[in-house]
Amino acid sequence: MIQGSIVALVTPMDNSGVIDTDSLARLIEFHIDQGTDALVAVGTTGESATLSEEEHCQVIKFVVDNVAGRIPVIAGTGSNSTSEAINLTRQAKELGADACLIVTPYYNKPTQEGLYLHHKAIAKAVDIPQILYNVPGRTACDMLPETIGRLAKILNIIGVKEATGDLTRVQKIRDLTSLDFAIYGGDDATSRQFCLLGGNGTITVTGNVAPRLVHEMIMAAIAGNIEIAEEIDSKLNGLHSSLFIQANPIPVKWAVAEMGLTGNGIRLPLTWLTEECFEIVLAAMRQASVI
Repeated sequence: MIQGSIVALVTPMDNSGVIDTDSLARLIEFHIDQGTDALVAVGTTGESATLSEEEHCQVIKFVVDNVAGRIPVIAGTGSNSTSEAINLTRQAKELGADACLIVTPYYNKPTQEGLYLHHKAIAKAVDIPQILYNVPGRTACDMLPETIGRLAKILNIIGVKEATGDLTRVQKIRDLTSLDFAIYGGDDATSRQFCLLGGNGTITVTGNVAPRLVHEMIMAAIAGNIEIAEEIDSKLNGLHSSLFIQANPIPVKWAVAEMGLTGNGIRLPLTWLTEECFEIVLAAMRQASVI
């Protein structure tokens, strides 16, 4: 089981929106050096919605090749089209990803049975470990714990990223799954409590900016070290909020650029962070001692 701080990696771009592989290589080394436990390539934070299929696969391959087995690589391969999700998941397996993160279908609002059949079809089509991703704030679709429990019975569905921020779901999902089914938080503001309640880690945006602190906080929480987890998390609270002051990944891409890790590229319809937000994010970065 992959445990700990799993960073949903930004996709660096230049000013014209072209993928910047030099910065991506630098980010990968930064995260490995800082103790990040696994990386997600081309998730929501990686701007999966605006990358072409060719670019999507290019980024997955680049991350897999440059990580070179040092930590697990999880590929974001979800879609609101079941056939497209199967195709992306199949390609991710061929490119060497260790697992796939598959978001619930967005926009078309399937029923719980539709969600079950969608994820079941992907799991049956591609023999790679798969992590469900429930984020109703973005998808307008909420996968209920009971549906997660049904899907957990499929052998290669190995976990869920539960990004509702509802801490009562940790125990609900655990009651409906086995102990080897991974339950990851997907809401940075509640990730400490999530892991203290029995979660296996977090798939994090904040970890892009403060990877070592997030790793140490999550591992303390998994171990049940309440005071240590709280102390570390107090340094991260500003980032947990300010990195969502505008739509993700707008603030986090600005923050990693301020750290000198990437350039300042982003793709429309997303725009660069507006000036009135600069000091808010900078104050949070100072609180976490990353600048």
